[in-house]
Amino acid sequence: QVQLVESGGGLVQPGGSLRLSCVASVSAFRTYTMGWYRQAPGKQRELVATITSGGTTNYADSMKGRFTASRDNAKKTVYLQMNSLRPEDTAAYYCNARSSLLGAEYWGQGTQVTVSS
Repeated sequence: QVQLVESGGGLVQPGGSLRLSCVASVSAFRTYTMGWYRQAPGKQRELVATITSGGTTNYADSMKGRFTASRDNAKKTVYLQMNSLRPEDTAAYYCNARSSLLGAEYWGQGTQVTVSS
């Protein structure tokens, strides 16, 4: 059974940092493009960042320069380093794994990030 397990969320003050992790129990992890999405209450889920198996990253405009996605293929883990956090970054953050080669897509259960003083 495929699982994506996120961790690292929590409460942080504005301007602070958090590092999210997502461990994937998938075979052929290297074939997956991994992504981070977020959903705030009353809003649609939105893209935060994606990272390909080769390490190419893509970010939503509001996250550029503040968030950094990375992955460790040996550990089947993807990370999201979030700096200069703002109250509007408050949301549930979800890990996504997508493989067009395998025709598969999976979601994690989400981890809550709250930015507040």
